[in-house]
Amino acid sequence: MKRLTQLVFILTLFAVLFTACQKETPATTSNTYFTYGETPEAGGVKLINIKTPVGDFKVWTKRFGNNPKIKVLLLHGGPAMTHEYMECFETFFQREGFEFYEYDQLGSYYSDQPTDSSLWTTERFVEEVEQVRQAIGADSTNFYVLGNSWGGILAMEYALKYQQNIKGLLIANMVASAPEYGKYAEEVLAAQMKPEVLTEIRAIEAKKDFSNPRYMELLLPNFYHEHICRLKEWPDALNRSLKHANGTVYTMMQGPSEFGISGRLAKWDIKDRLKEISVPTLMIGAKHDTMDPKAMEEQSKMVQHGRYLYCPNGSHLAMWDDQQVFMNGVISFINDVNSGKF
Repeated sequence: MKRLTQLVFILTLFAVLFTACQKETPATTSNTYFTYGETPEAGGVKLINIKTPVGDFKVWTKRFGNNPKIKVLLLHGGPAMTHEYMECFETFFQREGFEFYEYDQLGSYYSDQPTDSSLWTTERFVEEVEQVRQAIGADSTNFYVLGNSWGGILAMEYALKYQQNIKGLLIANMVASAPEYGKYAEEVLAAQMKPEVLTEIRAIEAKKDFSNPRYMELLLPNFYHEHICRLKEWPDALNRSLKHANGTVYTMMQGPSEFGISGRLAKWDIKDRLKEISVPTLMIGAKHDTMDPKAMEEQSKMVQHGRYLYCPNGSHLAMWDDQQVFMNGVISFINDVNSGKF
């Protein structure tokens, strides 16, 4: 009788706890996932006000999903490309039930495009990201920052100043040293090109004749399709992003040549500071990338809590040309951090 009473008590307690948990974390349905409490409803699109030293501007964001435990902010490359080439995350992340945000940084096509050149610094962009974080209501319990290329530079710099606001950091295809990137481009990538092609490219660059149509005629098949995106037919999203790129900002910060960085970012190097990053971090490298995949692996060991993801068939946009490996690795990392398994 005593055992029966104990059993009834345990079962009753379990039922009460189970009911309480159900009330605290209701199941996500399509209705709740796509309901953001906005009036009027705009499909998740919101223009966020950004304060800068030279005035206030607006940046374009688009929200997907409703998940208080996982909010992912996507930082596109360039500088001054657009969110469009990152649209490939939409199906993958929505299937996982993640809440995530596409975002055009200031100067990019869908956001304001001021002309004051003092705005185009890494430090100013970091403050912009922090303002976006506040606007989307993310914090250290749920905020994941995923940056690709220049977005990776921005993500690392943001983490170095504001990692107390981050739960997980993802760096896709970006080394922590611009000089090392330039060295890899010169000694490895350029050496892979046909000598006659490289000679002609160098001649055009020596004349600073970057608007010469021949320059792109040479780069597209011999560099872009080898190291930027290896898909035979480039995705519409990537083509739109390239079409909408702000060349003025891009050239000012990156420089006109694709062989390394020669603009304001030419001397950027935070490799020695990676040890300061304590949040869970995923570094993503790819075999055919413009960035040395071995350097990406090394970086995963330099941060305090790192993981490395290698894409054997990927290039700089491994999210497209080695998509399954890339996305599965990214999703696994986010789920592991969220569940405390990392």
